[in-house]
Amino acid sequence: MARFRAAETPASKYITREGDARLRAELDELWRTERPRVTQAVAEAAAQGDRSENAEYIYGKRRLREIDRRVRFLRQRLEGMVVVEQAPADSGRVFFGAWVTLAFESGNSECYRIVGPDEFDRAPNYISMDAPLGRALMRRALNDKLTVQLPQGARSFEITRIEYRPRAGE
Repeated sequence: MARFRAAETPASKYITREGDARLRAELDELWRTERPRVTQAVAEAAAQGDRSENAEYIYGKRRLREIDRRVRFLRQRLEGMVVVEQAPADSGRVFFGAWVTLAFESGNSECYRIVGPDEFDRAPNYISMDAPLGRALMRRALNDKLTVQLPQGARSFEITRIEYRPRAGE
């Protein structure tokens, strides 16, 4: 019996300038600093003799595989990335990179930034454009009201503000 694996939906290839710099810095750190350090440690552990019972050697080799896997992923991912640096011509609609303030039915309001799938973990209010809320917000205009089915249940809100300038600290 063959194993069938459904094809994954490819993640969006958009990234902010800050996200691109962060991923490139991670790649540089792994390749120029971390990998040579771990390689040296594995060589020293291998020189001690029996490798089958040498925990430093075994875990060092495992760490090298993890580093190599992450380096391959970052190189492939960065190769096709589109760095978005300019605000769109229609700044009254939600597009990639926008800061969107939402007013919920409960009276609370929250501000989110629409970013690519490789950088939504940078801050608590960054959401991926591929996430259900991110997809629902794309191309919406100021004062639009909508209901989105989220993992916590359906939430209704209104878009009260759309900005395209960097926030403090960015």
